[in-house]
Amino acid sequence: MKNHKIKLLGAAALASTLAVFGCSDVLDETPRATFTLDYFTTTEGIKGGLTQMYAHLRNIYGGYYYACCECGTDEYTWGQSADGNFKDNDFSGGGTMTPSTSRADVTWGVFTNINTANALIEQGKDLDPALVAEANFFRAYDYFLLVQHFGGVPLDLGSGELKQNSAPSRTSVRNTVPEVYTRCIFPDLKLAVENLPESPRLTGTVTKTVARLFLAKAYLTYAWWLENPKNIPTYPTCDRNDPDGKSAAQYFQMAYDVALEAINNPGPYALQETYYDANRASNERNPEMLLWADHTATSWMYSGENSEGQANGYGGGVGAPFNDAFWLCNWNYTEITMVDGTGTQRIDRQGYGRPWTRVATPYNVFSETFADPKDSRRDVTFQTAIHANWQVGSADQAKTHKNANDMDVEQDGIILTFVPKAIEGTKYAKDKDEAKTTAHGKLGLGVAPGRADFVMDPEHISRKVFPGPYKMSGFSQESDDVKGTRPYSSLGVPNADNVRPYYVAKFSELYLIAAEAAVKGASGSQSARDLLNVLRARAGKWNYSVAEDKAIEADYSADLVAATPQTIDMKYVMLERSRELFGEGYRRLDLIRTQMWEELAGTYKICGTNPGDYILEEVKRDIKPEYYLSPIPVGQLDGLEMSDEEKKAYQNPGY
Repeated sequence: MKNHKIKLLGAAALASTLAVFGCSDVLDETPRATFTLDYFTTTEGIKGGLTQMYAHLRNIYGGYYYACCECGTDEYTWGQSADGNFKDNDFSGGGTMTPSTSRADVTWGVFTNINTANALIEQGKDLDPALVAEANFFRAYDYFLLVQHFGGVPLDLGSGELKQNSAPSRTSVRNTVPEVYTRCIFPDLKLAVENLPESPRLTGTVTKTVARLFLAKAYLTYAWWLENPKNIPTYPTCDRNDPDGKSAAQYFQMAYDVALEAINNPGPYALQETYYDANRASNERNPEMLLWADHTATSWMYSGENSEGQANGYGGGVGAPFNDAFWLCNWNYTEITMVDGTGTQRIDRQGYGRPWTRVATPYNVFSETFADPKDSRRDVTFQTAIHANWQVGSADQAKTHKNANDMDVEQDGIILTFVPKAIEGTKYAKDKDEAKTTAHGKLGLGVAPGRADFVMDPEHISRKVFPGPYKMSGFSQESDDVKGTRPYSSLGVPNADNVRPYYVAKFSELYLIAAEAAVKGASGSQSARDLLNVLRARAGKWNYSVAEDKAIEADYSADLVAATPQTIDMKYVMLERSRELFGEGYRRLDLIRTQMWEELAGTYKICGTNPGDYILEEVKRDIKPEYYLSPIPVGQLDGLEMSDEEKKAYQNPGY
């Protein structure tokens, strides 16, 4: 393969992902000029190589890979400002998926990291098994990511199966899906579970619990692959038989057992008391978070930036190693104008930040997934209220300004609310001409009787205006959120890269994995309903309202638990996965694993891209069976020394 040679040069290869506020027990990110294989036979050397294992997560998460993860699902579609990166990945007629436009291409780059892991495992055989197990974990992690996107992929990078390759190789043979799972993913993760410590050696390094989560998820995914309920084709073509003779049912049970083992033996991990606490920016790297691609406000180098100036300002656009993914689903709230002409500033705080409007939330997200207002996950997932901010960093220090119904709104008061359902008597601009002449009409907002805030109900959500992200959005080093300043006195640097971690794995997912396996027939001490109700009860506990921006005390746990169906089916599990993990980059692979992509995301409803587009349109996606696998990137094929026919055979069918 063209790029399959060990790359261990410079700061980029050695940039740690494990910076932590006020903690000295983190990975050393000091750039080194070069590594040799002999160096990996030393404890210092293997630790240096492991630093790259964590650093490479930043090269995957935080950029355009997000389009592949979320566009084309029941969570997101393309937004008003989308380009081909998003329309091509949405399968709804705005573009065409090709080997050049699939944003799964970024994952193919993990072969460089796999090759480094091969070297660490080979050269470190006489060193501490716990250290080598971290390399086993990441080799399995990368292959698991690859096999979910592409099907079978090569285990031999040029020097033999799972061997380190020191010279570029321009030939490649793809292994089958069962070979990748049973020869690499499962053995590596089982070794990781056996040899990793209960508690991390440094803040954020992997442990038994982290390895158990991914082993359980790998068993679950492979069980679905063996079962193949919708007869989705695989590639390279092979029988859907396990080499060890196990059935899909056995693997579902194994997934359940491993997930329960992790839940019952959590080590230092635990669910946070409320969903808000799990996701608030001032509580980063809390015990619910298992693995992350790290970014921090305390150091430009620890955020993967190229210079201190970039970390404090504009980082050069979306893409590795920056974390800009969640700006992609942020609408242009700065277009809100109050009725007296007062504008809305772009502000650097959680829930606001940089608007890009590349992806938008369709109607079903709010009409079905987040329909229950007692569930705090709606409030924490989305910024459902926009607050007035004219005083921040401005000469305008007026106490109030006029908004809807010519009513006064104070600084920090709500000027727009995305309401959970239509309010009787709400007036929207009747046509596009009226939309051009009214403060609210230009964004398609509604005026409700007796309310000073504009409103928008789910039926009026469009590709232009939709609730942006709260739980994952961030801020720059200059943000008042970082400084702890309230009320907010500074605009900060609203174009800066997000300096919050991108979370890759959470303890809460163990409950969802076990519940899914239980629905598929696994049995044990907790039913699917028991497991989901742990998360639903937590979702009913409120200690803060994001919409109102104030502390509250409310407990709807009993109501949410009572509303859980007595019989849980897969659709309900998928709804709970979306409520718990919405927009975090899981959804496309969830839909592919369960083969429910067309069932849950084959159609969606949303209004158009222009003011006055108030009519929900039903859009159909063209989800063909072959699209369950992503195309092999064109750059990979161009680098192979093969005939055109051989390259065609190497590529996944349908592209």
